[in-house]
Amino acid sequence: MSTRLLTMSRTELDRLDVVQRVLERRLTQRQAATLLGLGERQVQRLCRTVRAHGAAGLVSKKRGRPSNRQCPQALRQRAVALVRERYADFGPTLAQEKLEELHELCVSVETLRKWMIQDELWVPRALRQRPPHQPRRRRECLGELVQIDGCEHAWFEDRGPICTLLVFVDDATSRLQELRFVESESTFSYFGATRAYLERHGKPVAFYSDRASIFRVNHPSGAHEDTQFGRALGELNIDIICANSPQAKGRVERAHLTLQDRLVKELRLRGISTMEDANRFLPEFMERHNRRFGREPHSPQDLHRELRDEDDLDRIFTLHDRRKLSRNLTLNYKKVIYMVKPGADNNKLRGHHCNIFEWEDGFVELWYEGRRLPHSIFTKEGHVQQAEIVDNKRLGVVLEKIREQQEIRDQERLASPKKTLREKRMLREAIARAAEVPAEP
Repeated sequence: MSTRLLTMSRTELDRLDVVQRVLERRLTQRQAATLLGLGERQVQRLCRTVRAHGAAGLVSKKRGRPSNRQCPQALRQRAVALVRERYADFGPTLAQEKLEELHELCVSVETLRKWMIQDELWVPRALRQRPPHQPRRRRECLGELVQIDGCEHAWFEDRGPICTLLVFVDDATSRLQELRFVESESTFSYFGATRAYLERHGKPVAFYSDRASIFRVNHPSGAHEDTQFGRALGELNIDIICANSPQAKGRVERAHLTLQDRLVKELRLRGISTMEDANRFLPEFMERHNRRFGREPHSPQDLHRELRDEDDLDRIFTLHDRRKLSRNLTLNYKKVIYMVKPGADNNKLRGHHCNIFEWEDGFVELWYEGRRLPHSIFTKEGHVQQAEIVDNKRLGVVLEKIREQQEIRDQERLASPKKTLREKRMLREAIARAAEVPAEP
């Protein structure tokens, strides 16, 4: 007697067990229908099928047969041949777009993905081999290399807004050298944190960062240019090195995970919910964290250098730019016209380039060869256009309309993605100062 191997699904096995119990009169057909979620007539048909064909009668007849809805084999062969010939390095999504656009082949992305995987034209992400990241030995000395990065996280959980923590970690010791909560990663936020680091520890040999636009000009045309942060470090004789991957600066990346666990809980225990209070608490936290997780460097030498008298941090940590003075001793900077005060010395500067220094609060100074240029400001924005002569009786209505238009322009500037967070904060402060009503004497 020959045996036959059947492949059955879990549902089919459950049905077989119930039907056999019905045939053995251990269950009624009504009870079986309730257990299987079928009608009594369906149970009767199943019982007749098992009597006639045995367990094989419950196996789906569709198993092993091609689907009636599958794509024609000729379409599959043509699509795969085109991908192999012209789009071998394309992903399934882009390849599907090109097949439909250039060859009028209509096939879904997932179907093409399955065909490409079967013909070894595409490797699923889950099966790809991760690139090896070999370990790198620590630097020998404190202050030789400092890894810096920002981590945006819900540091105050639901007690405050999401903000960014700037983290400075020494590569040789894994010590937290500087922490600061800021609204976002920006040039001025790194200026402030770096200045605090320099005043506390001195100048390191180099900083190690990612390839964010704050640290590196990513456009090919500016490959040899410095960012504002890179220019400031250059003036202080500090190098900036950009890592090729997050794994390359693993110490600061792992510090983020530790801080997201421990620092969040410490802030919760102390009821801290604002950046100002948190920044006051961070020195205490860093001291205890370094005692727990810091390690001694291989070499006792500290490579931090002291700040020199000529290191003018107030001027270095500002935005620097250069503009050419016109014949009228004017220049344009961020939609504002700066007019240099005429004089015997300044009149000679027509056509010369002068340096522009901008502080975080928006204050701007003009300098030329170590000399500050006195100037006044004429802004292009916010001016009132007079389209007609207004009667005195209508003046109040017109002024009210002008104020409404100015408020609309302010809101548009606040919503503009071209404005930085610092510029928006300065605009909000200006609006709030304008809205203040002076107290009566």
